[in-house]
Amino acid sequence: MPGFSADDVARVDASGQLADVLALPAQLEDALWRVESSGVERALERLDGLTPLLVCGMGGSAIGSDLAVDLLNDTLTRPLHTIRGYELPSWATPDSVVVCASYSGDTEEALACFEAAEALGAARVAVTAGGRLAELARTQDVPVIPLPGVLPAPRLAVGYMLVAVLEVAAHAGVAPGMRAEIDAASAHLEALAGEWGPDADPDSLAKRVARRVHGSCVCVYGAAPTASVARRWKTQINENAKVPSFYAELPEADHNEIVGWDGASDVGKFTGVFLEDADQHPRVRRRIELTAKAIESHAADALLVESRGTNRVERILSLVMLGDLVSIYMAALQGIDPTPVEAIDALKAAMGH
Repeated sequence: MPGFSADDVARVDASGQLADVLALPAQLEDALWRVESSGVERALERLDGLTPLLVCGMGGSAIGSDLAVDLLNDTLTRPLHTIRGYELPSWATPDSVVVCASYSGDTEEALACFEAAEALGAARVAVTAGGRLAELARTQDVPVIPLPGVLPAPRLAVGYMLVAVLEVAAHAGVAPGMRAEIDAASAHLEALAGEWGPDADPDSLAKRVARRVHGSCVCVYGAAPTASVARRWKTQINENAKVPSFYAELPEADHNEIVGWDGASDVGKFTGVFLEDADQHPRVRRRIELTAKAIESHAADALLVESRGTNRVERILSLVMLGDLVSIYMAALQGIDPTPVEAIDALKAAMGH
């Protein structure tokens, strides 16, 4: 079927992004080694009363923290927050641990937070492939979790960013370690890569979803623990397929956004995608079914997508990989290169960055 073979994708995927998405299993294992070799465990063991854990980043460098929050959920013993912006929250204290995550190392918001954490006297960790962040961290004897600098875009470092946050959380006493689950997820995703990759059957899940959402604005719905994955789907579709996409969380969307679907067909073509997981509250699962049914007559399509796996890390990362593949297949169907983000680059230039 046009748009789905390895050759079809290769014709538009100039930087080979598809290969990096399929390499997520290896990325998880490599990330564990990089955290271990960074010395962050020794640095955090010397500190007491570390609370909370603040992860500062933007875009693809911040999504790992969002995923970590949903994965750790009811096992957190101290707060874990994602900070998107230039400032630490007013309630941050010298007892906080501040992780500054920037793939390039030059994200101005993350650098501002790094300096703010220094002024506060908080413990700091840098997660980066280089740039100004790595330079400052090494000069100031701050542990650096080094990322490979060969990825064509920060959003492709999702596995590294996630594992870095999970491991720092464990070393800081914010949550239990998840190394066994990460190892299991690596093997699980390896199997899914074969099942959903470009050489798979034309009607495999990733290709089927891409075909159904193609040509529409995709509205992605998640509910704990899939809320952050819904955000990931939305941003991947934005950046890779270059089309509008939005996300929302249930049950909140049932108290407002559901009404907006009444006029959806009057203003455009919208598709609803609902991300399901075995850990969701039974009432939320029921809401997903009823909400999908409620929007069917107003939407171009409504899809329910179930996570795959035996533990939470396996299941959530199965949806991450699925969404990443869907976004690349959408780009292939449109005949566009998924990697360049000219609008972001133009805005950075206008900001003088």
